[in-house]
Amino acid sequence: MADTSDTIDYGTMMHDAMRGLIARVLRRVAEEGLPGEHHFFISFDTNHPGVEIADWLRERYPDDMTIVLQHWFDALDVREDGFSVVLNFGDNPEPITVPWGAMKTFVDPSVEFGFRFEHRIGDPDDDPDGTAEEAPFEEIEESDEPHQDAEIVRLDRFRK
Repeated sequence: MADTSDTIDYGTMMHDAMRGLIARVLRRVAEEGLPGEHHFFISFDTNHPGVEIADWLRERYPDDMTIVLQHWFDALDVREDGFSVVLNFGDNPEPITVPWGAMKTFVDPSVEFGFRFEHRIGDPDDDPDGTAEEAPFEEIEESDEPHQDAEIVRLDRFRK
């Protein structure tokens, strides 16, 4: 089915591609463990639909939460809609489920890699009443000066 919109939504496509990359990385870690010094900081919106965390964690992190996959984690399960993992909070193992859409940042400081998922104007969930304004693009002014034709430069004349 062809897309009937009049623009290409590069932002959404880039975010989808990055979520796919992160899913691929997490699948590898689930199967093989963390290689070398790799470790991940993953922040997510705790209010996003589908996020599953213990009530005491939701009270402690009412808006967002950052988890670390490094020394101890268990049952990492990567699915099409997100991932789940069991983390240790003060000798208290807690399962956490994070849908891909809830993810705010993914960082692997061991290789200085990171990505921030921006909330974009135009997403119905971000602007339900339609009152947000888009940042304007700077207008490019057309000049009345005639365009000059390109000049072909032969490199042979510079060789000795």
